[in-house]
Amino acid sequence: MGKGKIFRQFPSTFWAANVMELFERWAWYGIYMVLALYLTGSTDTGALGFSQEQKGSLMGTVTFLLYLLPIITGAIADRYGYKKVLTIAFIILSTGYFSLAHVRSYWSFYVLFLYLSVGAALFKPIITATVSHTTNDQTSSIGFGIFYMIVNIGAFLGPIFASKLRILDWKFVFYLSSAIICINFILLFFFYKEPINKKQHTPILVSIKNIIKNTVTVLADFKLMLFLIIMVGFWAMYLQLFYTLPIFIDQWMDTKILYDAIENFWPALAHIAGTSQRTIAPEILTNIDAFYIVIFQLLVSSLVSRFSPLRAMTNGIMMATIGIALMFAFNNPIYLFFSILIFSLGEMATSPKIQEYVGKIAPPDKTALYMGYSYLPLAGGHIVAGFISGSIFAKIADKSTLLRNDLLSRGIVMPDISPTYTLNHFYSEASSLLHLDSSCLTSYLWQTYHPGRIWILFSSIGLVSFLALLMYDRFFIRQKKILQ
Repeated sequence: MGKGKIFRQFPSTFWAANVMELFERWAWYGIYMVLALYLTGSTDTGALGFSQEQKGSLMGTVTFLLYLLPIITGAIADRYGYKKVLTIAFIILSTGYFSLAHVRSYWSFYVLFLYLSVGAALFKPIITATVSHTTNDQTSSIGFGIFYMIVNIGAFLGPIFASKLRILDWKFVFYLSSAIICINFILLFFFYKEPINKKQHTPILVSIKNIIKNTVTVLADFKLMLFLIIMVGFWAMYLQLFYTLPIFIDQWMDTKILYDAIENFWPALAHIAGTSQRTIAPEILTNIDAFYIVIFQLLVSSLVSRFSPLRAMTNGIMMATIGIALMFAFNNPIYLFFSILIFSLGEMATSPKIQEYVGKIAPPDKTALYMGYSYLPLAGGHIVAGFISGSIFAKIADKSTLLRNDLLSRGIVMPDISPTYTLNHFYSEASSLLHLDSSCLTSYLWQTYHPGRIWILFSSIGLVSFLALLMYDRFFIRQKKILQ
């Protein structure tokens, strides 16, 4: 069947759901791609000045809940209707993004970010369930490929606007995300239709009891749960793209080199992508991942549709592992174009197939419930990723930590970071004490303490996940089919 005929098989609700996903991802990644920079950046730039440990804890635990809650919210959507739950989700998201712009303390940001995560958790399983309900065996691979491409169009657009807005004022980043979510109300009320006709008017207490019962049923599905546990490792590795890579670029890579290279090749592009300091912002570089996915996702989806979901995911994890290793092994930003390409190809082969695989093994009347569980490994991945990018990254590769320890070894004690003594003050004073300019100081720390070795940890997590999924497919799935 030609691709044109396949596209015509998708109903209007499929496309409406995908466009809503685009705007929701635009809003989310508009803040999430720069969130690590905002949380840990120097307060004299308008950022919050939190520690790496605080950043890891906040991003890890709250986003863990975001991806854990769909276990419940997916079941709620199945019972009360997708449209009603989406309305509540958009109200929470639009007000949550707006409110985050006005808080400065750790705990106030934590609480509001948690509130925002509830809205995202209500939204997530509904859209993936809608895609599952509006595709069939012939169209599911392309359908989920389209869905993942749409996700990354939003993920690509968000950071581009955020990168420009944060230079003016960090608040504008959150304001734009709030406004983008409001567009989804139009799509929801005028273009989205319930993909299933079944409606239940169950009392709330009975619904809660049924949710618990269904949750126990899903937890008892050994095949599903084993698969989800294995995928925690993949997500923990993948999430370093957001948790660690922007900070790693900001601390260790001289992006002026890249700016000059782009300017020599395409001056207009350098002007668009660069900053007034003739550098490339970290979020623009990490956003290359989304760009590659927008360009190549349909091609990759067509290629991997020839393989079983498990085989496609196994090969994808191996490629992503190689890519993540190359991202952190060097401090030359030009290499990122190649390493992120390898990583992206692995991601494109793996991530859409996770949801497709869960959708295929889900009972027809519990699709949203099972789709909620498809986010469980992502939830676990956030907890692991938060811990790694917090205390472990701080000890191995955080520039300010390594610099402070180096000064201590010389008997120099520097003040703690505070509202009156910012991170930029610390770097400036340290440079003066060591008689090194900013560039030479970075080179000294890189060559002395080798922060790039963090790649060994990230790639090891991916390698373990690759081997575990390989054994799951070979010794559990295939063996079970033989016995049957």
